[in-house]
Amino acid sequence: MENIHLIQTEDGSSSLLNIALNETYHSTHGAIQESNYVFIKNGLQFFVEKNRAASVSVFEVGFGTGLNALLALFFSEGNNMQVDYTSIEAFPVDWEIASQLNYPELLKSETQNYFQQLHQTEWSKEIKVAEKFSLFKVKASLQNFEFLQDQFDVIFFDAFAPNKQPEMWEMPVLEKVIGALKPAGVCVTYCAQGQFKRNLKSLGLRVESLPGPPGKREMVRAIKP
Repeated sequence: MENIHLIQTEDGSSSLLNIALNETYHSTHGAIQESNYVFIKNGLQFFVEKNRAASVSVFEVGFGTGLNALLALFFSEGNNMQVDYTSIEAFPVDWEIASQLNYPELLKSETQNYFQQLHQTEWSKEIKVAEKFSLFKVKASLQNFEFLQDQFDVIFFDAFAPNKQPEMWEMPVLEKVIGALKPAGVCVTYCAQGQFKRNLKSLGLRVESLPGPPGKREMVRAIKP
């Protein structure tokens, strides 16, 4: 993966830069900060609190560095809650590179062991990583993945930006992804592009523009009626 370089973000956590796309995997203002705010606080935690859920199923668009999965695992442990986590990734990051990310160092606990497991578990097989956290990783493109209807409670839409990977944000893909969201389900993303919000609304979702994480004015949360 010669096109992938390790970088450090402003909150001290590391991320990766895709040289070919000139795009980072996380906000340069803070990788852990962004993931916690967008996906955990305003996605996973919001859904659980709003619906008083006893368990939750998550689908992530873009496994990437594994940071979102790691934070979701911590949420599972901290709340003693079953989290079934499915993530799709067409171009997995080699462990040789991922092992250089400093999330275990910053997040402490049994993080190093968990982080390695998240990256090195088998693909296309449900793995129990922790007592109440299961992981199912899919090595495929989102365009070729077949969803079931009403399958997930929460969707982390964490693809590269629309100007870098426009095909990931177009209606045919969004229709498939949102179709897999259960009623009352929540989709969250760092992206606040106008056309993306209009597309979500056209699919019947209630779209909220929320204050973004540091360095970004807005983020989007969409709720399925």
